[in-house]
Amino acid sequence: MNYLVAVLPDKRQTEAAYSALEEAGLEMSQVNILGKGYKSADEFGLINPKKQAHKQVNRLLYWLVPFGFIAGYTFNFLTQIEIFPQATTFGNEIIAGLLGAASGALGAVLIGGGVVGSGDALPYRNRLNAGKYLIVVNGNEDLIREATRLLRQFEPENIQGYIEEPSGT
Repeated sequence: MNYLVAVLPDKRQTEAAYSALEEAGLEMSQVNILGKGYKSADEFGLINPKKQAHKQVNRLLYWLVPFGFIAGYTFNFLTQIEIFPQATTFGNEIIAGLLGAASGALGAVLIGGGVVGSGDALPYRNRLNAGKYLIVVNGNEDLIREATRLLRQFEPENIQGYIEEPSGT
């Protein structure tokens, strides 16, 4: 499925663009307006970057924490570094493993986007919060091409096409 997202500055221009799409004979069930008085980002299903980041962090935690523990334990086992001199050899290895696991968790949070979200959803949400409007058209390549041609006449602030990748993972 292909998507086209156009950002328009005000309601009047958005409604004019929507009418132009309607007059051109586009299937209006495939055209959505997002903004004040229309669908919200959540109603439309625009991905919340915080939820996506949380899912990504959880996936990374699943792998990085055990890997960090094993790496820390193994490193200390091989080098015999004394983290705490009063602890036994096995105790120092366990402490090194816990430090490795903590490093893995920190890496998962930083790399997974737990600190800073990513993707295009956040800029679109910010534009909606700033009072702008989005026209989202979804359909086949020909429909997107026609919608792009029509929407360019209204000089949108931004117009971006997307191809949804099949989810097979």
